[in-house]
Amino acid sequence: MSGLRVVALVAGQVQGVGYRWFVRQSATARGLTGSATNLPDGRVEVVLEGPADDVRAVAAALSGSDAPGSVSEVQQQDDVVQGVPGFTVG
Repeated sequence: MSGLRVVALVAGQVQGVGYRWFVRQSATARGLTGSATNLPDGRVEVVLEGPADDVRAVAAALSGSDAPGSVSEVQQQDDVVQGVPGFTVG
């Protein structure tokens, strides 16, 4: 199992509903690092790093039924692992 970094842009009603904290909890429960940050255009940028299987599982949950708010679209791409320490919410 190799490391993976995914960067996702999540659109919909995802600000002010606890979405970033949901992502943080989901990621840290699997030992992932990264961030969840509100963007000025109303989207949330999510960065996930860690074992590929765990990153894929959390990335799939970004638009799952347990996610707070209402997700209308998730655009994600794989990226080069950068060794981000911890998980931040911004």
